[in-house]
Amino acid sequence: MLATSTAAASGALLIALPLLGSILLAYGVYNVVFDLRKGDRQRIKERLRGDGPRRAEARETLTLDDFRKQTRAATGLLARWFTRFSFTSHFQRTLEQANLAWSAPQTLVNLTAVATVLLAVLLLLGVGPIAAVAAALATFVVPILYFYRRRKKRLARLVGQLPDVFELLSQALRAGHSLASAMQLISREVPDPAGTEFARVFHEQNLGLKIDDALRNLAERVDLLDVRLFVTAVLIQRQVGGDLAEVLDKIGALIRERIELHGMVQVLTAEGRLSGYVLLALPLICLLAMQGLNPDYGKTLFTDPMGKMLLTVAGVMQLMGWAMIKKIVNIKV
Repeated sequence: MLATSTAAASGALLIALPLLGSILLAYGVYNVVFDLRKGDRQRIKERLRGDGPRRAEARETLTLDDFRKQTRAATGLLARWFTRFSFTSHFQRTLEQANLAWSAPQTLVNLTAVATVLLAVLLLLGVGPIAAVAAALATFVVPILYFYRRRKKRLARLVGQLPDVFELLSQALRAGHSLASAMQLISREVPDPAGTEFARVFHEQNLGLKIDDALRNLAERVDLLDVRLFVTAVLIQRQVGGDLAEVLDKIGALIRERIELHGMVQVLTAEGRLSGYVLLALPLICLLAMQGLNPDYGKTLFTDPMGKMLLTVAGVMQLMGWAMIKKIVNIKV
């Protein structure tokens, strides 16, 4: 019985490892292609952030982001170890954008502890090592994926609120309100996420922070192009003057047109996205159906070395094809 379970585990490893390798290879190729094409986009983002030689020199001392990091100082050996990775700072911003007042290192420590305890319990209960490791990895990865999905949905809601927010801001400015009191009005009248973000800007400047720095914090915290356009317009207007209400009306109209165009693009590319999902799932479904109907028919793919290599190549090509289709239909508006 033990020999049979050991052989089954070895067979499962021989199947899982090539598939895992193909996934990692396809992900690496996708990242290389994506990094080669995002140079211009990164330069535009740096210009909107105001990055430059003076900005870089200022960051060498102490910035507001450093101050926020100090408030989230990790406690514990494992938490301090997590802070060494760049993923932790990116995950911290994701939690903030998802409106979760959690510490990223402590969250990762908690997920690691839960996954480790689950792995030990499953192994003690006699569950197979492959299934136990898969359950532990799922316990660690699924909450992180949920946080990213919550962040994405919240930012999408924020983009949809921006035209109305800018229209309300311009009306408040025309009525004689200051920019700070107009943001307080936004925080009271507009629901989350726009109300929450502008309320944070108002409270920051109300506690003594300059309105310019509070707006820069908003742009860095939200990290949306539309918000950066708004912040850049406000900062320029505060330096050179001009009718800020008219500028906000134009930005709101521009964002509204972009939202309409994005919806049209999503409709026109829906067939391409569906084709990508079908082409990705169809070979796997056919393979599972074939194994269920006639296990000996595809046995060579899992036992013969040449069959394993062909299965790995097929997996890599499937993932690369899906990534290319996704890249084609993912049109930036």
